[in-house]
Amino acid sequence: MLQITPTLTVPMEEFSFTFARSGGPGGQNVNKVSSKVVLRWTPARSPGLPADLLARLLAQQKNRLTKDGELLITSQKTRDQGRNLDDCLEKLRALVLAALHVPKARKATRPSRGAKERRLSTKRIRGHRKEGRQRPSAEE
Repeated sequence: MLQITPTLTVPMEEFSFTFARSGGPGGQNVNKVSSKVVLRWTPARSPGLPADLLARLLAQQKNRLTKDGELLITSQKTRDQGRNLDDCLEKLRALVLAALHVPKARKATRPSRGAKERRLSTKRIRGHRKEGRQRPSAEE
């Protein structure tokens, strides 16, 4: 059971793990041990996830989703398969926690009259400053 919050848990039976040989340094051990962990999970089939959380999670993680709707998480941080498995679960927990946060709705605002006047006056000042840098014309 993956505990995300005190009220939200995901059963371990929903996850499938595959193991592969990890890249990077490690000497001869790299060619013998499958320490890389790939976690596959289909969040749409998870009955414990609320619909709004599921929608936010799928929208935030659309680059990690396969065509079948599986969420892929990999870890090859360590040379130990068990620690990489724990790292995958921790990454998944962090993703779901990030999706739990409901973004604040943007309230449309307009600039005040004072802000508009300040902007225009600074534009005028900047224009005069640049005008003073030009060569005098033949008329002057």
